[in-house]
Amino acid sequence: MESYSYLHLGEPEDPSEYVVCKYRVTTDLTMEKAAEAIAAEQSTGTWTGISTLDRDIFDSLGARVTGIEGDMITVEYPAEDFSIEVGSVPQILSVIAGNLFGLGALKGVRLEDVSFPKSITSQFKGPKFGADGLREILGRPEKPLVGTIVKPKIGLSPEKTAEYVYEAGSGGLTNSKDDETLVDQPFCPIDERTVAVAEALDTLEEEGHLMVHAINVSTRGDRIVELAEQVQEWGAKQIMVDVITCGFGAVQALAEDPSIKVPIHVHRTMHGAFTKDPLHGIAMLPITKLVRMCGGDALHIGTLGAGKMSAGAHDGGNLAACLGDDVPYKTVMPVCSGGVHPGIVSDITGRAGMNVQIQAGGGVAGHPDGVVGGAKAMSQAVDAAFLGIPAEEYAKDHEELAKALAMWGSK
Repeated sequence: MESYSYLHLGEPEDPSEYVVCKYRVTTDLTMEKAAEAIAAEQSTGTWTGISTLDRDIFDSLGARVTGIEGDMITVEYPAEDFSIEVGSVPQILSVIAGNLFGLGALKGVRLEDVSFPKSITSQFKGPKFGADGLREILGRPEKPLVGTIVKPKIGLSPEKTAEYVYEAGSGGLTNSKDDETLVDQPFCPIDERTVAVAEALDTLEEEGHLMVHAINVSTRGDRIVELAEQVQEWGAKQIMVDVITCGFGAVQALAEDPSIKVPIHVHRTMHGAFTKDPLHGIAMLPITKLVRMCGGDALHIGTLGAGKMSAGAHDGGNLAACLGDDVPYKTVMPVCSGGVHPGIVSDITGRAGMNVQIQAGGGVAGHPDGVVGGAKAMSQAVDAAFLGIPAEEYAKDHEELAKALAMWGSK
């Protein structure tokens, strides 16, 4: 049997014809052997030579290792390895993030980044609304969007949820949302909750304040579009989906269905199961790129090191993946959430800029003056950051912000 080498070291990358992946690899093998094992497993090879592999198949469909720098390996997969004109993330992931994680010869392997040729990006439509669309809906062209998550995560009735949303809007917030664990439990049925929240939002609009609330429609795949249609009929102005637990196909189904006419807020719950380990799994960056391809309008990207969640060394790249112009899609609103309070708002905007949605759950509901006070404090912190005034200085004339800083401090 003929032997084949997947090594093409020194040859230039070809992002126009190949899907280009960057893997961080930990192994006792030489990096060349580790790279070949990945390229073989994910394209035309297996653990031994096989009589059914010929030169034509290998040359046209075999992966190419084009770079090894330290523990980073660059592998290119021919576009022909992927489905044609179907926009299938499951099939894409089976190639770029499949069996390689289980290879016994590798102690760790982490997919750090991926780029796609036009032949694949053209299969996806991207966001319907995106960051600019959300700003237009809210009449907020420049300032960061500022939001909250209804707390506690579970337990409030539809009426109490609507009361929370109304108070948050009264304090100046532009956004609110269900938490990731709330969908349609007996204590807060989704139909009753959606109607009650819609009425609260209508009241706020009558009072001159625009606000949207994302209703969580995360459910089984054969029901998610139907549920989203229903919550729209009940008055929802935005929907939310947990992308990891529901799948990228759920986001894509919602974004591409013409009946869904509201923005999609994408939560990343469970991502830490494979993004937290710096040496194994999948970084957040590939997930961000796939969410944008599939049509998410807003996406949680963490607090870039400022909040309660752990942050990777390269998490800042998610901003560019949301807002960059290197792909043919509308931009995605990056959402910074997780342990947020008024004292770290300026730190977030210092890292993320102003085209961002900053949202706090406990940082609103935990304020000494309740939800209204917490909402005012968050709004004041965003105003201060937008104006370039230190929060401590701005707090001298803004009581709610002063109380928040006294309670949680600042960076």
